[in-house]
This record gives sequence, C-alpha cells and structure tokens, in this order.
Amino acid sequence: MKVLFVLLRKEFLQVFRDPAILRIIFIMPLIQLILLPLAADYEVKNINLAVVDNDHSAYAQRLVQKLGASGYFRLTHYALRYPDALRTVEEDQADVIIEIPVGFERDLIREQEPVLAITANAANGVKGSLGGAYAAAILRDFNQEIREELVSLPRLSPLPSIPVQPVYWYNPYFNYKQFMVPGILAILVTMVGSFLCALNIVREKEVGTIEQLNVTPIGKAQFILGKLIPFWVLGLMVMAVGMVAGYIFFGVWPVGSIGVLFLVSALYLLGVLGIGLLISTYAETQQQASLMSFFIVMIFVLMGGLYTPVESMPYWAQVVTWFNPPAYFIEAIRMISLKGSGLADLRPQLLAMVGFAFLFNGWAIWNYRKVKA
Repeated sequence: MKVLFVLLRKEFLQVFRDPAILRIIFIMPLIQLILLPLAADYEVKNINLAVVDNDHSAYAQRLVQKLGASGYFRLTHYALRYPDALRTVEEDQADVIIEIPVGFERDLIREQEPVLAITANAANGVKGSLGGAYAAAILRDFNQEIREELVSLPRLSPLPSIPVQPVYWYNPYFNYKQFMVPGILAILVTMVGSFLCALNIVREKEVGTIEQLNVTPIGKAQFILGKLIPFWVLGLMVMAVGMVAGYIFFGVWPVGSIGVLFLVSALYLLGVLGIGLLISTYAETQQQASLMSFFIVMIFVLMGGLYTPVESMPYWAQVVTWFNPPAYFIEAIRMISLKGSGLADLRPQLLAMVGFAFLFNGWAIWNYRKVKA
C-alpha cells in the first residue's frame, strides 16, 4: 500500500508540473464543450429557395409567402423558367426549387389535386433531403388550409377532422442543446482519458524510467493502478467542470441524481482509462500511442450514437456498437440528464461498463508482463 501511495504521489506531481497536460485536461475540453453545441444543430435552416411560378395566381403567391415565413427557407431566386432555376442549383446559389405549374389555382379549387415539382440539391445529402421534406410538409399543410377554407359549412364538412395534441416527454421544447451537451461531454471525457493514458507508460519507456520501475518491488497491478488512479480523478474533475460549464453557458443541468451520474462516470472512466493503458503497453513511442488512440477514439465518436442514432445504423454497425464503451455512456448520461433515470434503469449500461473495466484493465496488467527490464 505504501508503494502504491508513493507511485500515486509521483504521478500527481508529474501531471501538475506539466502545464501542457493541464491545458489539455481542462482548457481544451472546456473550449470544445462551449463551441460544439453551438455548431452541432440538428435543425437545417436558411435553405436557399428558388421558385418558378408559371401560374401567377393569388394562391401561388400565398404559397410562396408561406414557404418564406416558415423560417426554414430563404427565397433567393424568383425565376421565370425552370432551366434558369436549375442553373442556380448548379452554381450552389439555391438548394431547393419549387415549380408551380400553369393552372395551379384551378386544380387546387376544382380538382383539389394540384401537382407541384420539388427539386432538391442532393450534393449535400442532409440539406437536400431535409429541405425537400420541409417543403413537402409545408405544401401538405397549405393544401389542408385551403380545403378547410373552401368548405362553406364546417358542420356539414365531409372532411374528417382528427385533432392531434402531441406531448413530448423529457425535452418538450426540442432544445437540441439539452440533447447534445451531455453527449459531447461524454466524448470529451473519453478523449481526455484515453489519450492521456495512452501516453502514460510510453513516456516512461522513452525517458528510460521504465527500467528503474521494473527492478523495484512494485507489482504489475500496483503499477497499473498507479498510472490509472490519477487520471481517473482528473477525469471526474473534467466531468464536474464540464457540467458547470454546460449549466452556465447553455442552462443544461441533469434532471436525475448527480450522485448516480458521477457513479456511472467513475465506472466508465475505469474502462476508458484501461483502453489508454492497454494502448500504452503495446506502443513503443508517444507518436504510436497518439495515432492508435486517435484511430480508436474516432471510431468511438462516429459509432457511439452522438450524432447518428444507433437504431438507424445498419445491423452490422449496431453489432459493432455492442463493443463500443462510449455508446453505453452516451446513452446513460442522456438518460440521467433528460429522464432522471436511476441505477435500476441503467442496469444494462452499468453491467457493460463494469465488464469493459475488467476486460481492458486486466488485459493491460497481463500485457505489461511483456515489458523487459
């Protein structure tokens, strides 16, 4: 126990004597936590809209005004011919084209089946698909408004009317910051923990102190714990600082228990730090450790469910996420922050985190035996 205490004291002194490590641990994640939620917005707005009005009727003008007033579209071009509007798409000046055909008002009133053409620029797939979907929804709403206005006796209206009152639980105002800030915080804790731990043992190899440690009575488990515990404490500090920053800048604070949140974070950090230590037992230089850590973290981020729901991924990708620790932590921290989930609700995530902690740290302890004095 005394040997472990001495090793922990050495590690803490080494960390706090290096200003670069402190900047990486606290300042960089804080800046990223402030900037990323401002940019990572699921809503697509300011879609450039080009309109080709071949009808020039009052209803056509009303439709154009409704599109512009939706807040999603920005009317940038009012073309006389479709080829002119298509040229604006080719020049990246328009994202969506709405072509109103001749006889639009007549078909709307008499036939009640007007036909419009929506052309979306799919070079940017997200913007094109959402722009087309927004336009189609606005057109359906516009069509319903006109049909209701044309019915002179609402009580005798043949149109069925089903009132719908949606209720959105946990995030009623669709504030994406409530959803993104906990997930981004989870990724930042992952990046800090895995990256710094990956450089830990490798630094000892490069400066030559690993040979001195190998001839001391420090056991393998004590050595790994001495390397893990300092960054485990610092990871929890980063979590606390990130939560305070999220509340100050975005008003985001967990609905659930703070104690449960830190318990889940502590278990998760044990697994993530174990990954970093495992990398450091295989790498011979800090450059190798950095590249390996970057490669693994990128897969974690892209397949962790932060930006793309796991359920929408192909089945093979969903199977891969079963072995992705951040996927469980992102889901858990969102459940605690938005739903107020307790330990009973988080049982699958907790079991997975405990399993990852035993697997990666046990692997790191076993692999450290290959280090030669």
